[in-house]
Amino acid sequence: MSRTFSAQLAARAANIAPSPTLAVDNLAKEMNRKGIDVIGFGAGEPDFDTPDFIKQAAIEALQRGLTKYTAVGGLPQLKAAIADKLRRENNLVYQPEEIVVTVGAKHALFEIFQVLCEPGDEVILPSPYWVSYLEQIRLAGATPVILPGDPANNLKISAEDLRRALSPRTRAVLLNSPNNPTGAVYSRQELAALANVILESQAWIVSDEIYEAFIYSDEPHVSIASLAPAVKERTLVVNGFSKRYAMTGWRLGYVAGPRSVIEAITNLQSHSTSNPTSFAQAGALAALQGPAEPVRAMVEEFRRRRDFLVEHLRALPHVECALPEGAFYVFPKISGVFGRTVDGIKITSSTTLCQLALEKAQVAMVPGIAFGADEYVRLSYATSFEQIREGVRRLQAFWERLQ
Repeated sequence: MSRTFSAQLAARAANIAPSPTLAVDNLAKEMNRKGIDVIGFGAGEPDFDTPDFIKQAAIEALQRGLTKYTAVGGLPQLKAAIADKLRRENNLVYQPEEIVVTVGAKHALFEIFQVLCEPGDEVILPSPYWVSYLEQIRLAGATPVILPGDPANNLKISAEDLRRALSPRTRAVLLNSPNNPTGAVYSRQELAALANVILESQAWIVSDEIYEAFIYSDEPHVSIASLAPAVKERTLVVNGFSKRYAMTGWRLGYVAGPRSVIEAITNLQSHSTSNPTSFAQAGALAALQGPAEPVRAMVEEFRRRRDFLVEHLRALPHVECALPEGAFYVFPKISGVFGRTVDGIKITSSTTLCQLALEKAQVAMVPGIAFGADEYVRLSYATSFEQIREGVRRLQAFWERLQ
């Protein structure tokens, strides 16, 4: 006689929330498949195609038989090219053994928290934050300590804020500049102030720099690891190919940092994914060694879209919208419409606003609560100018229905 089988999941799996940004994007795509014309401002995915020279490098790699396992941490020549990029662009000197290539920057972050954190540890997470940080920290058994950014400073944290949040249990501080979802960029002076505070503690710095190519001000991107040798010694620099080269589906990222941590990440990867896809790595190598013009063209087009979108969002009643300095998102404050109604339905949160905008105007946005900031919504302008123009028109019509 068989016993009743229990299908109970492990607590860490049962408590994982799905990615809100991907959920919005999937819903918009499903509605489009059903014939409903939805303007999707949800996912952070460049609408540009991967440059042809990158695709051709992967095709040629396939044709010459680069279809087997590679070294777990990535092709030696790719790691050497990443080291050259970090030295040339970021003033950071790493040896290839201080770099590991991962299955996307998201995977890199997951592995970092897995090798650094234990139950009882804390990770300081500035808010607003990218949606996956929270879940990844929790999956590692650590506790995320949410540190709200200052609305008067484009939702960035200050050194004083950080000092108050640090504790003997702080294992790491996560920094993301340019920031998703706000588009905020930390200046060299701001990063130096944060670094000085962190050096007073025993905390690691996890620096997510995936949007470094997308900066629209005159101030260049600064990696916090480049500020001083003492800072570099405890910083893990995360980057990748998805955004800069429109290679989201290729799933390639990397971490640069102290050898002991990189070895631990490589060991973990050897038991999870093994190596990143072999021929995709050939494409990444071509990306690093190829012309920069496709990236420059994409950034300039995003600047044009950003300016248009911000101008029209600011024209909506009860909306405040800062001009993002980087990435490809706007994060307008929409709490001024809370309490108002559309067709008799009261708007009480960013979630209800986004639900109504999708239902009534067929515009998909991500509610700010997903990023820890319910007073805001996120719109990605990594979609065509025509789509943005039509999305703005629909939002204007939707706002006119507010009572």
